[in-house]
Amino acid sequence: MLEIVNLRTEYKQNPVGIGTAEPRLSWEILDDRRGSLQTACQLRCAKSVENLQSGANLIWDTGKLETSQSNQFVYSGADLFSGQRVYWQVKIWTNHGTESEWTEPAFFELGLLNRSDWKAQWIEPKLDEDVSESTPSPYLRRAFSASKPILKATAYVTCHGLYELSMNGSKVSADLFTPGWTSYQQRLQYQAYDVTDLLQEGENSIGVILGDGWYRGFLVWQGNKNLYGDKVALLFQLKVEYKDGSSELVCSDENWKSSTGPILKSDIYNGETYDARLEQSNWNTTGFDDHNWQGIETKDYGYDNLVASDGVPVRVSQRLKPIEKIITQKGELVFDFGQNLVGWVHLRLKGNKGDKIILNHAEVLDQDGNFYTANLRAAQAQDEYIFKGDGVEEYSPRFTFHGFRYLKISGYPGEVSLDDLEACVVHSDMVPTGDFECSDTLVNRLQKNIQWGLRGNFLDVPTDCPQRDERLGWTGDAQVFAPTACFNVDAASFYTKWMQDFTVDQKANGSVPWVVPNVVEDGGGTGWSDGFGATAWADAAVIIPWTVYRAYGDTRILERQYESMKGWEEYMIRESGDNYVFSAGFHFGDWLAFAEYYSYYYNAPDYGYAGANTDKELIATAYFYYTTGLMQKTAELVGNNEDAERYTAILPKIKEAFNREFVTETGRLTSGTQTAYVLALCFDLLPEVLIPVVAKRLADDVIHFGHLTTGFVGTPLLCQALSDHGYADVAYQLLFNKRYPSWLYPVTKGATTIWERWDCIKPDGSFQDVGMNSFNHYAYGAVGNWLYQTVAGLQEDPTVAGYKKIVIKPTPTGKLQFAKTNYHSIYGEIRSGWERKADAFIQTVEIPANTSAKIYLMADDNSIVHENGKPITDRKDIAIAGREGDYLVVEVGSGSYSFQIK
Repeated sequence: MLEIVNLRTEYKQNPVGIGTAEPRLSWEILDDRRGSLQTACQLRCAKSVENLQSGANLIWDTGKLETSQSNQFVYSGADLFSGQRVYWQVKIWTNHGTESEWTEPAFFELGLLNRSDWKAQWIEPKLDEDVSESTPSPYLRRAFSASKPILKATAYVTCHGLYELSMNGSKVSADLFTPGWTSYQQRLQYQAYDVTDLLQEGENSIGVILGDGWYRGFLVWQGNKNLYGDKVALLFQLKVEYKDGSSELVCSDENWKSSTGPILKSDIYNGETYDARLEQSNWNTTGFDDHNWQGIETKDYGYDNLVASDGVPVRVSQRLKPIEKIITQKGELVFDFGQNLVGWVHLRLKGNKGDKIILNHAEVLDQDGNFYTANLRAAQAQDEYIFKGDGVEEYSPRFTFHGFRYLKISGYPGEVSLDDLEACVVHSDMVPTGDFECSDTLVNRLQKNIQWGLRGNFLDVPTDCPQRDERLGWTGDAQVFAPTACFNVDAASFYTKWMQDFTVDQKANGSVPWVVPNVVEDGGGTGWSDGFGATAWADAAVIIPWTVYRAYGDTRILERQYESMKGWEEYMIRESGDNYVFSAGFHFGDWLAFAEYYSYYYNAPDYGYAGANTDKELIATAYFYYTTGLMQKTAELVGNNEDAERYTAILPKIKEAFNREFVTETGRLTSGTQTAYVLALCFDLLPEVLIPVVAKRLADDVIHFGHLTTGFVGTPLLCQALSDHGYADVAYQLLFNKRYPSWLYPVTKGATTIWERWDCIKPDGSFQDVGMNSFNHYAYGAVGNWLYQTVAGLQEDPTVAGYKKIVIKPTPTGKLQFAKTNYHSIYGEIRSGWERKADAFIQTVEIPANTSAKIYLMADDNSIVHENGKPITDRKDIAIAGREGDYLVVEVGSGSYSFQIK
């Protein structure tokens, strides 16, 4: 059966408010026939469903196009205008001679594409505030009358701070932390919502609550506040279209009223205080008496920085009940939710008027089982609720989030049970796409920790940690983790949004900040540098767009980011000078690598060991070469042949410089660390003759220590470097190691997320330094990419982006009975798995329609290979390509396959 599913526009289903008049359309194909390929397609678009289905008055009809393209198909019809809704559908033809039905209509709706489309005024509440502290959240409202039957209504809204929008008493969306975090002076997102179903003919009411958020809340270190401004403000524009063809705008203007309510303070780091006694019932509905409310002030902040929302909305994705109620040695009432998560607690409790409940959040308990918050540094992470005394009361905070597993309750005079609480898990609501499982339960927990670390730190920007007074968009962490992220979730829109802030935060000379949005321009008070230009961190400007292109076949992100990417590349070229060694500025190096005091404290095998300190110039020059290679490929893809030729000419000069400065004739590196060897191997920096020598040195070093010594830079590539060069057994030794430092050591200590350090909890049960000891820090989870690609064997074909061609090449180990992974690509579901059975080695593979795959089977010359019980030589839909090393290679089209190898 042939079916077309999952129609998407700019990665989203039926989006409202997109910021381009040339959106890209994509779809997936389901076909129960093997080897199914799209050979032609036809798209058509119309202003209404009726016109679309009748084929009349179309605004675009491609006719039958001979093409296999089913991803990122650019709309090329009639010119589109702001606010226009376009309905579209597609049908396809296949190589089997079949033709699909037209799909059900999908749609996309444009946002406000021009500055002149904005008619609303910026308004600020007229309130007395001490902006040096967290102040009560302003409430704003406006009543209006819709005089005729309503056909459609769309709200466009943004603010300085955060907002929650409601109409006639109902929230317009489940989205949280809107308008999101961007480099506000240059890029402030607005959201667009279809609010037709919330309005009525006659009287209507609009309500908005504003929070401090990233805009004027506490942010970064040293008590910094008001980084973007000290006043919150609203910009709101509602277009109401009537059934008679007329329309009107209801905008933020002088007719709005402002007041305060029960939210006495809201701060991302410190939490929220809510006094239910101050609630104003039905404040956001019609008929509310607002004569005691204050007015507002109109402001001329303009519209030049307004942009549509490209990213993924933040939402509550799941709710967890506590698993245990604990009374600690100190007598504290603590609830354990069983999982380190990000979000808040929703409570349902009774209380007398004026009773207070205080909620404190922590990731761990200390050695004695007491509540532990020292690692939060200055972040209070405390919510307070004051009861109004009206039966069972429910409360969740709005404008804060916490990283926690444990909740301490104090101040409440009554009993609290497990059923009274639930943790709301909050993050950017990216669609899950990948998973991994094997026969080792600890490795499976590692995979879950990787996913929970992703959830906890992908909250509109990819943060380093979600709990302490930081939570910033550290570029290096994001860069190393990007391939793992793109496997586990659909991260295309998330990264598309974030990368645009790289462009505006970059210096004119091309140097890239440590964090984006950039709020540590002076180095954040560290004294290290100006907060720009650190290698492996700044390289995110190039590596992440390339990663998105490879995962999703997205060339537009390369086109959009090209000048930013080139800016960083040209900065490195200028600063490296004629010797092509990149040494300028401050560099973090291999952050948090295995150091000298670890060697002594943990009885490492070499007491003279000086620590795994990799020369920063070596790392910088290695990344210089790697990034230049990506820029050469990117320049070719975007059609900039002049740049491509220039970068092609520079590459051998950097390689020569690296070998001249950092590699001896016998294959030693000036820094004899695992990270140095890993970068030299994975970035292809070595002469051919030295590759096996360096690979052996790397393997020998791992065997010598019995563990990894790498930090943020080397760890993501360590196992890959070993397995790619014949030392998969050593890579597996690292994977299964349960002693510090290793991936499984935290798991044995009860970790449910990835840690910032290898030993956040030391073997003796004590904690690492409180100044930097996050229990939710995803960078070391970048090993996930190796689990999926090498252990389970699901890989991209290096010659084609977006999994149009797939490589299935597992590297099994005798320490596992089975391993399997699944990934929902832009073409559909891909699966790769292997299992050892008594009578055969089984490999299972699923390939989506409109793609093909090369499968590497674990079959030697004497093996007998069947697929679904028949010899593969009898299978016309399986082509034997030959042998490569220990593998028998076959080529297949779409379909599900089960190979039995005896």
